Amino acid sequence: MKKLTILILTVCSMLAFGQKVSDYKYISVPVKFETFKEDFGLGELLIKTLRAKNYTIVPTDKLQWPSDAQSNPCNVLIADIINDSGFLRNKVLVQFKDCNDKVISSVKGASNIKEYKEGYQDALKQTYVSISPANPVNQVQNNKIQETTTTTTQVVTNTVSTSTDSGAQKFSNGKMDLQRIQIDNGQFILVSSNSTSPFATFKATTKNDVFRVKLQNGDSTLGYFENGNIVIEIPQGNGEYFKEVFSKK
Repeated sequence: MKKLTILILTVCSMLAFGQKVSDYKYISVPVKFETFKEDFGLGELLIKTLRAKNYTIVPTDKLQWPSDAQSNPCNVLIADIINDSGFLRNKVLVQFKDCNDKVISSVKGASNIKEYKEGYQDALKQTYVSISPANPVNQVQNNKIQETTTTTTQVVTNTVSTSTDSGAQKFSNGKMDLQRIQIDNGQFILVSSNSTSPFATFKATTKNDVFRVKLQNGDSTLGYFENGNIVIEIPQGNGEYFKEVFSKK
């Protein structure tokens, strides 16, 4: 019951509070990126691009934040650039974390340029098309979301209870068993009975049986139905994808 309660709260959090970078106005960019020996001009390049997409960059020192950000630090995203290079290519991973240190977006970029500075900057530029312009949720919308959280919790609770009582669909890839729980007409999750958070969250796209998928580790990818099975394209470290098939039990 405790795990079920935590799961419900997790799902409600995902439903009530947007997981998109574009929902935010403020982004903090660190002075130093820990996985790089030097900056290579990446910080300045990232800041320039985020400003061009209408984000307001705030310093790492919270005392210098605007008053609305100081009063609610969860209005600020933390950006990071991670060195994800392989043997032959310079690669970067741009991550955005919320106030709970949860990754809400990860964007990969790669370059064939072998020189470090030029290669890293070129790889970083490849990520920009995937970063949406700022379109922050205003205070009225935030208040409305908070007012409906209780209702959402009850809806999800009823959904989970009904799914459990009626024998919800179960899927397996041979290594893990997952339960499919339908949240609404355009959204469902796959969750393990041994976990307090969904393994994957599926949101409908404009194409039938194709979904945008947010994985438990924060990665974003695609999923779809195939011959009654659920297929997830799992991102690999080399920029490729692995086809993970979950068959109905």
